[in-house]
Amino acid sequence: MSTTSRTTTLPLTGPYDLREVALMGFGHRDEAAFDGVMRLAFCTDALDAQVGVEVRQHDGELALTVHGEGDLTAITAQVARVVSADHDGLAWAAVCAADPVLARVHAEAPGFRPSNFYSPYEAAVWAVLSARRARRQGIALRRRLSEQHGAVFALAGRPEAALPLPGQLLGLDAIPGLPADRMPRLHAIARAALDGQLDVQRLARMTPAEAMLDVQRLPGIGPFYAALIVIRACGLADVLSTQEDHTRAAVQALYGLHHRPGDAELERIAEAWRPFRTWAAVSLRAVGTRLIDQPAA
Repeated sequence: MSTTSRTTTLPLTGPYDLREVALMGFGHRDEAAFDGVMRLAFCTDALDAQVGVEVRQHDGELALTVHGEGDLTAITAQVARVVSADHDGLAWAAVCAADPVLARVHAEAPGFRPSNFYSPYEAAVWAVLSARRARRQGIALRRRLSEQHGAVFALAGRPEAALPLPGQLLGLDAIPGLPADRMPRLHAIARAALDGQLDVQRLARMTPAEAMLDVQRLPGIGPFYAALIVIRACGLADVLSTQEDHTRAAVQALYGLHHRPGDAELERIAEAWRPFRTWAAVSLRAVGTRLIDQPAA
């Protein structure tokens, strides 16, 4: 593995707190503490390399140290999507200020933004590895797969492993701890990735509904995981997912409803969140829970 190391920066607009992003606990990420560095290890969008990235926040920008090969501009854009540094934070703050509930959530963590999957390919692999098992088991399985068959980077004094590239995944006949019937699903994902079906730009050009139907052609990917792959791997900031119940529970608690909102009511409430319906829903779930037992101001 190349020891190439390069540095670049990402500008930030509006409030941003890398600690909030790093500790969000999304997908395979499960950090319990933050030492000033968010460590990322992933397959590039081009699926031609694995890289490790150290992310640090300095004033109005993120400083990136990139380990490994690949196009630096493309890698920087991919990191921006993963850490939600690719949208206007001032516009997001304005949306929050206009909604009393979002205003409370935003005041609790002004710099919170969603942490996203590295790519549709990696999100689809996570879907297969984590399905029907405890999240911690899925995290451990992904770590072993990455350490044994992917690439390991030393990032700010700690090892961080990236998943195998699709071609490497196709070369595996079995993964200890993974049921044998899941391997054909992983191979199908790898082939789809190599054929360009999971290309982030391809999916982003579709409507979210079209893209979700498209990825459900993959074996083992149903509506719930399709929404995660499309919304949280393509970094779409303004899509309201109705595929999981956590948003409904947060809306019920924080908006003072006496019932769990249905699709129509949820969509009506979420109109005030445009053009950041994804960010608002994630914020209500991740940050809003801190406020559920607190009285409104």
